[in-house]
Amino acid sequence: MQYLVSVIFDAASLATPEEMAAIDVFNDRLQADGHWVFAGGLAAPESATVIDNRGEEAIFTDGPFVESKEFLAGFWVMEAPDLDVALKLAAEGSKACNRKVEVRPFR
Repeated sequence: MQYLVSVIFDAASLATPEEMAAIDVFNDRLQADGHWVFAGGLAAPESATVIDNRGEEAIFTDGPFVESKEFLAGFWVMEAPDLDVALKLAAEGSKACNRKVEVRPFR
């Protein structure tokens, strides 16, 4: 089963060198243990473009979809045999990146 682990943050600052080193170690372990699918860090919310093509033509809007104190800063897609393992891995990822995370299974 695959899980999306969303990294939630409340400041536009990048990870510190120490946090990046811990994230690299965590990523290496995910890969070595067969849990790695994909991961990535995201630019600040201000760099987002929202596209709404539900009408007759697409509307492009600069900025985030929702004004919020917290935002999606990055994510992991992990392979885990069950939710308990995914939650354990996500807790380790939260520790590594020093951010809150949210875990959701893919359908």
